[in-house]
Amino acid sequence: MSGSPSHAVTRRAFVAGTAAVAGSAALAGPLAGAAVAAGFGWRDDGTHYVVDTGAALVFKVSKSTGDLTSLVYKGTEYQGYGGKNSHIESGLGSSTVTLAQSGSTILISVTHGTLRHYYAARAGENHIYLWTNKADSSVSATRFILRVRAGLFPNDEPDSYTYTTSTIEASDVFAKPDGQTRSKHYSKVRVIDYDYTGWSAGGVGLWIVRSNHEKASGGPFYRSLLRHQSADGGGLYEILYYGENQTEAERYGLQGPYVIAFTDGGAPPSALFPGTLTTPWADSLGIPGYVPASGRGKVAGVGIAGRDTAYPYTVGLASPSAQYWGPARSSDGYFSIGGVLPGTYTLTVYKGELAVYTTSVSVSAGGTTTLNTITIPSTNDPSNASAIWRIGDWNGTPGGFKNAALMTYAHPSDVRAASWTGNVVIGSGTETSAFPCYLWKDVNSGIIVYFKLTAAQAAAAHTLRIGVTTAYANGRPQITVNDWTSPIPAPPAQPSTRSLTVGSYRGNNHTFGYSVPASAWLTDTSRYNQLRINVVSGSGTTSYLSAGTSIDAIDLLA
Repeated sequence: MSGSPSHAVTRRAFVAGTAAVAGSAALAGPLAGAAVAAGFGWRDDGTHYVVDTGAALVFKVSKSTGDLTSLVYKGTEYQGYGGKNSHIESGLGSSTVTLAQSGSTILISVTHGTLRHYYAARAGENHIYLWTNKADSSVSATRFILRVRAGLFPNDEPDSYTYTTSTIEASDVFAKPDGQTRSKHYSKVRVIDYDYTGWSAGGVGLWIVRSNHEKASGGPFYRSLLRHQSADGGGLYEILYYGENQTEAERYGLQGPYVIAFTDGGAPPSALFPGTLTTPWADSLGIPGYVPASGRGKVAGVGIAGRDTAYPYTVGLASPSAQYWGPARSSDGYFSIGGVLPGTYTLTVYKGELAVYTTSVSVSAGGTTTLNTITIPSTNDPSNASAIWRIGDWNGTPGGFKNAALMTYAHPSDVRAASWTGNVVIGSGTETSAFPCYLWKDVNSGIIVYFKLTAAQAAAAHTLRIGVTTAYANGRPQITVNDWTSPIPAPPAQPSTRSLTVGSYRGNNHTFGYSVPASAWLTDTSRYNQLRINVVSGSGTTSYLSAGTSIDAIDLLA
């Protein structure tokens, strides 16, 4: 990976087991670092705690704010741009900051109102372990941002931008002179797809390895910004809660550890990845809200029957206080989700990103909740319904539709996008790839689908279904079939923020059903019926910020 910025994209089981129980005694004062590892230790320079890991990393934390103000690896300063530090949200301001050392671990604790934040260093490691505990909404702590000096890593990825670009939306989406678009939002990946994010160049890799996200929100398919790079410098993020296109309420409590990791250009060690990382050395640090492996449980399923083997299946657990997930084995649907906090959870089985089964499970500390084979009822998967024709397939995503792949890392106005207009003919063989993944009131509302029916089909009423994955500004489809027009459907619950223009189609999957009477069809079977799909809403503005929606599948049932 040396020489170019990179993301790691993997699918890994979501297994916790990296946190520990509160209530241990507070750490005592500093110990001699040299007794643990050569060079390991800390000092107080009056305004900062300065920590030397005894490897190649030295960092500073402000004693007044808890900001990370310096990050020196092999003699090069990496932290900071524009006079800004690395910190929670935009900086906490005045805080109480303390340091304690216990053997080979140094822990810096930051308290700001009800929020607590922690940095830990281990002797001989080029890593910093971080935890953040947001107890309530009194502090707007939604992210940790690691600010990185300019010029250290390349700057022309989808989530980067330069000052030769022009702003095309808000203050965070840009267009290059060649028409390609850039934004910090364009990460390409879902939470389930990545273990770490960062860059590699010149024999140095700088990464943030994400936490298990048990106290985050949005589930396994949530998309959010992970990094950015500009003329001023770069930023790496651990998103603790991000309100944009959010489908769940915020969860409170301890999140972490997430890890700032330096390498010699390669990926961070897999031992740091969520689901792999264990930190028994932190069990006695007294971090409030920290639950050790012994205080957690597991959910395991023998298998899942009734799957469509053309798709991956994911099993998620969610409650108001925590979330977890893991893949179902492709051969038989077996799954195992470990490191789960005790409690009762809604278990959801997803085909792709479409929920096709739910049940309730309880988890106890130190125990395994074993489930017999789960059978997905045939009626739970809309793909099983007999259809006269279908555009796309029911998997909870716009995958396969026109421009769908590009939209996770580009703005809809990007020069690489195919035309958002153009009608579709059933039987052409290109129905899905020709149909746009997104529809907007002000861009491509009114797209027509042409199709023929047999005499028997035209003699009966049919249900037409349109599945969507999210909507912006209450955009929803109203249909016209020849001379018949459907009522305007009520808008389903969807996030109120931007989505389609910031790389995310993930909202709440919803199916609109339209009962089309037999009188709507043409009786001349040699002619094409015309289905016109309009986007309706009284909200939104213009162009790509007009009311819109993302398409999962469209079909006419037999």
